Amino acid sequence: MLYSEEILGTLGDEKFKDCKVDYVDIDWYDAFKKLHKKTTQSGEVIGLQLGNDILTRGLNQDDVVYFDGNTAVAVNIPPCEALVITVEDPHMIAKVCYEIGNKHATLFRGETEQEFITPLDLPIKALMEKLGVKVERKVVKFNFKKSISSSINAHTH
Repeated sequence: MLYSEEILGTLGDEKFKDCKVDYVDIDWYDAFKKLHKKTTQSGEVIGLQLGNDILTRGLNQDDVVYFDGNTAVAVNIPPCEALVITVEDPHMIAKVCYEIGNKHATLFRGETEQEFITPLDLPIKALMEKLGVKVERKVVKFNFKKSISSSINAHTH
């Protein structure tokens, strides 16, 4: 079993330029967890025991969590179903963000300033349709660098 306690960099770093890459899938909702026991795409079992900084930073696509000099084990965040919300009226952007935030849902910026992405939630879809904004159900790959709000860690009142 492979073992790691830290993020060593990203695949874009020079030290990983010519190495073999083995990916480990980490679902988006597990990206902020400290402990993982997963199997890489090549079949290696890897244990991760990450520090407290992962609770705010999270794991991102292509983060290297293990390197033996030849092979880098990097994070892959698989795509999942989401709602892609397009707000044509700029005055509605604050309302849409408020309503999604009020549901404590994770929210990401989309490809444009009028586009927002949130994990699939049918009551949120109904609410957005009621507000009159365009909502599409799509399979997307979440990019935590575009995170507006993240409620992955448990939130209670």
